[in-house]
Amino acid sequence: MKKPSIYHIALGSNKGDKVKNLQAAVDAIHKQIGNIQLISKVYKSPAFGFESDDFFNCCLVSQSDLDPQSVLETLLAIETNLGRERKEGAGYEARTIDLDIIFAGQNIIKTDCLRVPHPEMSKRKFVLLPLNDIASKVEHPELKKTVSVLLEACHDASRLEPIKIWLKNPSKTFGLSKHNYIAIEGNIGAGKTSLATKISNDFNAKLILERFADNPFLPKFYEDANRYAFTLEMSFLADRYQQISDDLSQLDLFKNFIVSDYDVFKSLIFSKITLQEDEFNLYRKLFYLMYKDLRKPDLYIYLYQNTESLQKNIKKRGRDYEQNIADDYLEKINSGYLDFLKTQKDFNVKIIDISDRDFVENRADYLWVLDEISRI
Repeated sequence: MKKPSIYHIALGSNKGDKVKNLQAAVDAIHKQIGNIQLISKVYKSPAFGFESDDFFNCCLVSQSDLDPQSVLETLLAIETNLGRERKEGAGYEARTIDLDIIFAGQNIIKTDCLRVPHPEMSKRKFVLLPLNDIASKVEHPELKKTVSVLLEACHDASRLEPIKIWLKNPSKTFGLSKHNYIAIEGNIGAGKTSLATKISNDFNAKLILERFADNPFLPKFYEDANRYAFTLEMSFLADRYQQISDDLSQLDLFKNFIVSDYDVFKSLIFSKITLQEDEFNLYRKLFYLMYKDLRKPDLYIYLYQNTESLQKNIKKRGRDYEQNIADDYLEKINSGYLDFLKTQKDFNVKIIDISDRDFVENRADYLWVLDEISRI
């Protein structure tokens, strides 16, 4: 999964209900572009370059999987949807909403339709002042000066006044940080690592990912399950126990909560399917000796996908040793998880059916999953 990009976006309105227009734009950016990390104060400023009503201006920081051109096109569509009408050759004019990309990370873009950083930003106090609220130390990639330095050097004499209205950040409505430790589980190919990674990026969570790729017995197990099942499950149990113990014990004061793409109990679920009865009985004794000392998640998310969807995802990610996994094996795993979750009383459990959802490629599906989690 590619790392999301950071965008600094300026918003302005001087026509109609200006606060309502700004909030509607913030909500649309959240839904269509990406998670909103920060929003500045709202400032009242005089119209720049023409006679008109005062503007309300602000800036925000958004994290997005979209490329800069796609972000621009989405912002233009949001402007249109919120009632902005562009007139050819009209120059400066009153507008319900005005949305501009100020920074796209440290990218420098010069095309016929997109200039980043915004070429006029250093001359405009109505951009620099709110931008300074949320990005004072961000450096202009061309001018090599921070936003705070650009603001101090700006010759724009316009007088800006902060208004006592704060725009609401829709990203805060999910309330994930009320949980200390969230475990995201699911079958092979369910998307648990993708979801945990996205949540970590968007909500400043400490990310714990299972180190299954480093297990030398996993490819051998898929070639000869009977021979390597016990060895594989024991190696997984030891590694999961050590990793989760180490990671959960390391306090990170700069993160809001912990999110992992597995819970250690999966060891018992998989081993019940793969091991012979006598092997499983021994394994279970060892498991409970270790498991009783581990911290339990206070929220356990199980991503359910039907077998057809799982097989599509497995084929798509293309790991050679997974390509011959039988439907029956996946169905046993699903049944094992669901049977386990029915008996759990130590933590909150949320089962989310994502068989018809693609939260990696479709932001609306991702927001739907977050909303389902927030209902707990």
